Amino acid sequence: MAWTLVVPLKPLARAKSRLAEAAGDELRPGLALAFALDTVAAALAAGLVREVTVVTDDPLAGRELSALGARILPDPPGSGLNAALAHGARAVREERPGAAVAALNADLPALRPAELDQVLDTASGLPRAFLADAAGVGTTLLSAAPGTVLAPAFGGPSRARHRESGAREIELAGVDSVRRDVDTGEDLRAALLLGVGPHTARRLGPVAAYGPEPGPVPASGGRPPVPERTCGEG
Repeated sequence: MAWTLVVPLKPLARAKSRLAEAAGDELRPGLALAFALDTVAAALAAGLVREVTVVTDDPLAGRELSALGARILPDPPGSGLNAALAHGARAVREERPGAAVAALNADLPALRPAELDQVLDTASGLPRAFLADAAGVGTTLLSAAPGTVLAPAFGGPSRARHRESGAREIELAGVDSVRRDVDTGEDLRAALLLGVGPHTARRLGPVAAYGPEPGPVPASGGRPPVPERTCGEG
């Protein structure tokens, strides 16, 4: 089964607000774009992905992601994550009523195409399914087979909401890159340990070379200090 992925992306000025404390407000919008670029590039390289539709009103992100081969869809609802995903899924099925659709987070900078294929292959045998994030609280992917409504319920403890809505949880080992979304400095360190994509690596500059326990960035690198470990979520 070939899948169309729907990827939501906030305007960059508002994206990844929880990273501001760790990465600095100046770096944050560029990191949000880099995460999305690495996510979409990896998704397009997956064998089971037919198309990636990005729902965003950000003009810079739209241009950059379109250049990778993604379809860009404006977000007229402007009513948040789940409305954007439902809008994207409807738009896909207006053109191809029999499409298999999956929602995918835009903040998976370590995403590996082969691991995404494993998840989608498992989802192919289920009417509606989801993959929990690395913390075991949220969701990074929600799938709907042809003829099944996506019904996204992302945000906060979405793992429980998706399970309660009747979606089957995908329980696979070895797909860490599909689970590793990045909201905090600790999440970013975990993604660096897995190995981030080229756009995120370039955006971080010398930081990315140090892995999970980096030292200070050389002054010539022109980047903010390495994000400190943070407590709490992640």
